[in-house]
Amino acid sequence: MPIAEDPEPRPAEGREPGGSDPSEAGGKDPFADLVLDEDFVRGATVREQSGRTRMLAARWKHTPPVDPGGRRSVNDGPAKAGRRFGRKPKAQPVDPWGNPRPRRRPEWRAPLYVALSIAVLLAALNIDGLRSWYTGRHGDSGSAAHTPVPTVAPETAKPTTAPPKVDDQQPTVDHPWAGSPAEGWPNGTEALILPDARPIGVFSTDQVAAQLQSVKNYLVAANLDPKVLAGGRPDAALALLDREERDRATKALTNPSKDNDPTSWFSRFDQREAILVGDVVKVQGRITVEGDGDKGVLVHTDFSYVYPLRPGPDAAKRAASPPPAGVPQPTRPAAPQDGTAKPVGLLVPADDVAGDTWTTRTIVRRVDTFRFYDPARYQVDPKRLVFGEGGGSDSANSACGVYDGYYHPQFDQFATDLPGAPGARPTGPATDPYDRRKDLSTGGGECGSVSRY
Repeated sequence: MPIAEDPEPRPAEGREPGGSDPSEAGGKDPFADLVLDEDFVRGATVREQSGRTRMLAARWKHTPPVDPGGRRSVNDGPAKAGRRFGRKPKAQPVDPWGNPRPRRRPEWRAPLYVALSIAVLLAALNIDGLRSWYTGRHGDSGSAAHTPVPTVAPETAKPTTAPPKVDDQQPTVDHPWAGSPAEGWPNGTEALILPDARPIGVFSTDQVAAQLQSVKNYLVAANLDPKVLAGGRPDAALALLDREERDRATKALTNPSKDNDPTSWFSRFDQREAILVGDVVKVQGRITVEGDGDKGVLVHTDFSYVYPLRPGPDAAKRAASPPPAGVPQPTRPAAPQDGTAKPVGLLVPADDVAGDTWTTRTIVRRVDTFRFYDPARYQVDPKRLVFGEGGGSDSANSACGVYDGYYHPQFDQFATDLPGAPGARPTGPATDPYDRRKDLSTGGGECGSVSRY
């Protein structure tokens, strides 16, 4: 610590100015016992200011210091009233010499313009996705909001009304049932409800129950088996048929033709052209059983199968190829034109299709009668199925005049029969493939149009 110094030298005690030192006169030195330790320094009554303090005091006497702001001294007094949550005002910026500088407003417009430019560029690069997002949130412009389709139980009797009209919406991979009354139908085997078995003719209750189960197994194997729907061989369904029926179906699969079309028995799609969306097939219909006198038992089935499909890798190529000469092509109602379809086909692999890619549906109605003869009177295998009379099938949204063993649906993004498109050739009456009130048409195979699909 600095030692306290007297501001002015004072004459030593017992010595007069100009006089002689007392020690020279033989007196005692008054500072002889003085010890300059820490206690002596602390006990000093007068403290000399430092040189810097004296310099600043002299300068500030004529030029007071400038407060740069942002700092408060204990001598500034209490903070001003009205500050929220004790926040301090922003400090006034000063230059290196302590002079205040004007505040600059933050420049926020340039970053905002850059962000908006990037957003517009990304939206332009993905206009299809932006349109699909807007359509999914707000629906099609000019159409009412989507109303959920009510759930419908499996049929127990012939319906008296057609399914109600639903919102017109373009189905996609993410929403394959949009715009279809089948959205509320049972899924797959949930619609195949067997009637209560009872003794009929020579057959006991257990035998009739086994016959009904055999019919159900065939319907599943022929119309719902994923392998068969993908164009595979329906071995499980063939194994359930009687020898004569099995031979006919096998011949049709080997050499399909107009008279022996495999789609009369089985639902199959060429994977190069159409691929099932998901693993759900909507089904509606009923099964009934009755006796046939001495001949045995009759099991009647009437079901509509709705298949959601997306384009395969060759769908665009197939749609662009000319139809066979003299063969009219089916027509369908135009899909809601809410934008450009997602390009698929030749440009997009079959296993890499976006969720907003347009899809379609093929509706197949099959009416069959299965006969179980009395094995005591007829040479038959009681465990195999025999088709009776009065059966048939009808398909909606499948190319006419093509008998290669597959259904050939038409996709809107590749269609040439929409209103205004060249080559549109509507033939036959328009029908509703979801209307199950009427009996299956047994006409001459006229290729007509459908009111919805």
